[in-house]
Amino acid sequence: MITNALQFLLHTILGLFTIAVLLRFYLQLTNAPFHNPVSQTIVALTNFAVRPLRRIIPSWGGLDLSTLLLAYFSQIILHLGIQLTRDFPLLVAGHPVWLGLLGLALVGVIKFSIYIFLYAVILQAILSWFNSHTVISSALSALTRPIMRPVQNLVPRLNGVDLSPIVVFILAELLLILFVTPLELQFLRLF
Repeated sequence: MITNALQFLLHTILGLFTIAVLLRFYLQLTNAPFHNPVSQTIVALTNFAVRPLRRIIPSWGGLDLSTLLLAYFSQIILHLGIQLTRDFPLLVAGHPVWLGLLGLALVGVIKFSIYIFLYAVILQAILSWFNSHTVISSALSALTRPIMRPVQNLVPRLNGVDLSPIVVFILAELLLILFVTPLELQFLRLF
């Protein structure tokens, strides 16, 4: 019972932190405006960890590597913590187990990244039905534009209805089913 509670807390806290750090990374990557409450909240929530790490790991080619590595490190800590709560003998584990741990952390970052874009597309589609000029519209638009624009160029509108969010949803789910889940299962076999 305590093990389940600890695992729940690890998943919740480190999962939310990973999402916040990845959102910060992708908002910077897509040049989303930072003069809105959502972006400012994400920056405020993650500054305590990002600022010190930036002194050690600088940006490279316009990519804020410190935030990306922070997401990866939080997933490593998550999977390490999960294994420790299961009393897995990590201290005497061989190289394949540690490779599995690092691989699961990478899969976690990939999975959260896909979900961030997937839910951003869904949220943007829902907001377009009601009020497309909300506080988060500009950030959502910047975040989803790199994914939506190519799909919108390929998928014609049907009587003025944009079907591209449905196509993006299907492609994201296929990516999760065909690539991410099998990769995750391969790394889980190392334990």
